[in-house]
Amino acid sequence: MLLTVTCLGQFMVLLDNTIVGAALPDMQQRLHTELTGLQWIVDAYVLLVAMLLLSGGIFADRFGRKRVYLTGVAVFTAASVVCALAPSLGWLVAGRALQGIGAAALSPASLALFAAAHPVPQERVKAIGLWAGLSGIGLAAGPVAGGVLTEAFGWPAVFLVNLPIGAVLLVLGGRCLAEARNPSAPAIDVPGTVLSVLGVGALTYGLIEGGARGWTSPVILGGLAAAAALLTAFVAVEARRATPMLPLRLFRQRLFTVSNTAMVVVGFALMGSTFFFSQFFVYVQGSSVLRAGLQTLPTTLAMVVVSPYAGRLAARYGFRVVVTAGLAVAGLGLLALGTVHADTGYGNVWWRLAVVGTGFALTMSPLTGAAIQAVGPQEGGLASGVSSTTRQIGAVLGVAALGAVVRTRQSGGASFEAGLDSAFLTAGALTLAAAVFTGLWLTRSEAVGTSVEREPAQGVRQQPSGVEGA
Repeated sequence: MLLTVTCLGQFMVLLDNTIVGAALPDMQQRLHTELTGLQWIVDAYVLLVAMLLLSGGIFADRFGRKRVYLTGVAVFTAASVVCALAPSLGWLVAGRALQGIGAAALSPASLALFAAAHPVPQERVKAIGLWAGLSGIGLAAGPVAGGVLTEAFGWPAVFLVNLPIGAVLLVLGGRCLAEARNPSAPAIDVPGTVLSVLGVGALTYGLIEGGARGWTSPVILGGLAAAAALLTAFVAVEARRATPMLPLRLFRQRLFTVSNTAMVVVGFALMGSTFFFSQFFVYVQGSSVLRAGLQTLPTTLAMVVVSPYAGRLAARYGFRVVVTAGLAVAGLGLLALGTVHADTGYGNVWWRLAVVGTGFALTMSPLTGAAIQAVGPQEGGLASGVSSTTRQIGAVLGVAALGAVVRTRQSGGASFEAGLDSAFLTAGALTLAAAVFTGLWLTRSEAVGTSVEREPAQGVRQQPSGVEGA
């Protein structure tokens, strides 16, 4: 029963990542919004998840994992109702932000409950792999479910599907889950959390609205300046706190810094590009919402199939080889997507989507494993959380920045199709640059003092890929 409850909760979170993407064209039409509005619908959710994920794990350890898990489920479910009933874009964005808060509590508490029930390390590794695999089905189910529900009932249905799942989780979780906590968990870093949310939020605002208002607008320049000031303050505060949410000392280890930098690029390119997949098929190639949802499946299916093997490959060949190869494959796939047009047959499109999914699937678990090995086993949970957070931050910036690329091209007179090509090419070039970066620098951790190429297995297998979604 524990497996069912924890996996179903994470399934709901991952389902929401991909099911919303399938409904974006219908949202744009019925809410009469532009690309900027769609970016906020996605980024309002991802921003809160990214900035609160580490705090959610600490909350779960400190105040009770069952309590935080069920609270997260309740908030996520209630927020889904707000989204489904939203009469305007503003209400929908607010509901999405509330969903992000619920997911940031639900997701780490779900994994913590499951891990605590398997104290033996080897059993825990196998159990977490099962947890990730079962809950990860939500990634593949999202595009199909989103297309079917949107075609039949309209976009609100993609949020209403969370109601029965949430109700079942609250009933079963209340009866079957046992409470667990860590009395020695650190205090919540309130200043760091607030500064990080405001700083990344201001940066996101500048990137999203810059394409619509103009990059020299006083509001945009002020927002970007505020982001720089807030993030600088965040670094200063974290450097002085005894128990910061983001220990900056970890970044003194090259392996940790390189792996998390690459993870930002993974989140940026993966989320930033998949944001446009359904829109490409609907607005450029004239597909229906349902058909577009099915057409985007190769990416998520490739990720679900390949992800379980990424850790094994890294254990055999080393972090650097697998990550660099994965980034190169994904980058080439994105560059190939940048050359598709309205008259390109689907037979010449689907394999490009699959290549992108395969490449990114090869990177996420090994990058997390590298971060964990860089700091040692006593801080593995923290390193895993930081790795997930950096990926989510990259996702926030990817949707904002690649959307800005499209808007800038359109403001210059280019078509939406040409703007999408530029966005895919930008994401591909950045991903290939990251492949060169990891090929040169993802080699050794001074903290561990042993070659990662020789001892990757410990880090690789402690964290499954994709547990917070793409």
